[in-house]
Amino acid sequence: MGNLINILILIAILAVAVTLGFGLWSLHRGSDADRSRSNKLMRLRVGLQAVAVVLLCVGMWWKSTHAG
Repeated sequence: MGNLINILILIAILAVAVTLGFGLWSLHRGSDADRSRSNKLMRLRVGLQAVAVVLLCVGMWWKSTHAG
């Protein structure tokens, strides 16, 4: 279970980074449609960050209760 949590944390962090990159790129392009897409991507990034933080908390809890 510990390895699964670690893998999920890495996937969540990667998803946040990729979403941030696409959001910044879309914002950089500059048209109104791109700015709207960037705004949606940044909202998605906030949700993904919340998932990553929850996974980090679960991982820390798991390590503290199942130390071996």
